[in-house]
Amino acid sequence: MSRAAIALVAAVARNGVIGADNRLIWKLSTDMKRFRALTWGKPFVTGRKNFESIGRLLPGRETIIVTRDGGFDLPGARVAHDIEAALSLAEEIAREMSVDEIIIAGGGEIYRQTIDRADRLFITEVDLAPQGDVHFPTIDPARWREVKRERGARGERDEAEFTYVDYVRREP
Repeated sequence: MSRAAIALVAAVARNGVIGADNRLIWKLSTDMKRFRALTWGKPFVTGRKNFESIGRLLPGRETIIVTRDGGFDLPGARVAHDIEAALSLAEEIAREMSVDEIIIAGGGEIYRQTIDRADRLFITEVDLAPQGDVHFPTIDPARWREVKRERGARGERDEAEFTYVDYVRREP
């Protein structure tokens, strides 16, 4: 089996904001269903602060929490102390699970450290421009090719309009 693809999954506002005060700043129930479908049954890498904002382990994923805190431990999750260790562990888990994709699920610092290694981006463009203190890295069109764009069907539990946009890394 070849190396598992690395996919970043994020909901990003028009101004690049993805969060504020260690929390999501919008509710998009429809997008959460897509997030579940994209991440289910795969190694799931997230930063400690992002994990704490979620508040629990998400079922159906092998969670790897990246933290500099040497004493951090969480039953049911694996812990890595830097992104290199997290990606190595995720690759090992992907092989064990016979899956071909590793999910990077935030937060901002983890996205920043992995976007240059990613093969795919699954972005939900949120039609808002809120104040926030966490941003998604800029998606450089010289490096990323849009392969799919689909307007989301806003449901009654969605606070904004949104569009799903998938990217693949451009060949060098």
